[in-house]
Amino acid sequence: MFYLIGLGLGNAKDITVKGLEIVKKCDKVLLEGYTSILTVGHNVLEEFYGRPIIIADRELCESHIDSFLMEAQDNDIALLVVGDPLGATTHTDMLLRAKQLGVRTEIIHNASIMNAVSCCGLQLYNFGETISIPYWTETWKPDSFYEKIIGNYTRNLHTLCLLDIKVKEPTEESLTKKVRQYMKPKFMTVCEASTQLLHIIKEKLNSGLTEDTLAVGLSRVGAPDQRITVRSLKEMQNHELGPPLHSLVIPSPNLHPLELDYLAQFR
Repeated sequence: MFYLIGLGLGNAKDITVKGLEIVKKCDKVLLEGYTSILTVGHNVLEEFYGRPIIIADRELCESHIDSFLMEAQDNDIALLVVGDPLGATTHTDMLLRAKQLGVRTEIIHNASIMNAVSCCGLQLYNFGETISIPYWTETWKPDSFYEKIIGNYTRNLHTLCLLDIKVKEPTEESLTKKVRQYMKPKFMTVCEASTQLLHIIKEKLNSGLTEDTLAVGLSRVGAPDQRITVRSLKEMQNHELGPPLHSLVIPSPNLHPLELDYLAQFR
């Protein structure tokens, strides 16, 4: 059996009782370590679960997962995922591969930023399409996600912006070499995301958002040091919100009175 087990928001004890029972009985336990990160080290998980854990980076998950799926034909293999296991398309692809190989699968769901974002007081049923903001480079500055923000905004819906992370990403120079070299890990902050959005706003005049548009910044949601702040995009680009992971929300222009009252404590 191949198990996809959600770990919740990143603390070792956020795993469900069902998920923990499965982890303790599995022959091998992997931790997916590139679509999100833990708020604790993986050694804390090993101590709490009483099991050794194999770190599954992007290369393993996207190119070498089949060997573990084949092993799951006769053994119990678990892949631990921060948040909910189906929050990323990589894990959906794994399930499809498992089906092709005739491997039985089971999904153990858990909390993720997709529902925990409600900690800022914005109502979940008022959220529109979630978007991702990627890191820009000197030669690559995509902005297609901005139109989705505007689409939500014009329909009076909030937008959850998931911010880019780079974990064990190969450098451009090493892609054509036999030996891979990797970038240092980096995690986009609300400052960086706001700065990129402001660049887009300046280029797309009268697009619907301005530098004074309200934004909600969140960091380390679900952790003891969780932080939330509410301020304009212009102010947000200069506001440090502490260690990763960060998320940014562009609220609807017409907020419910309860939403306004709740957000007021974070201004």
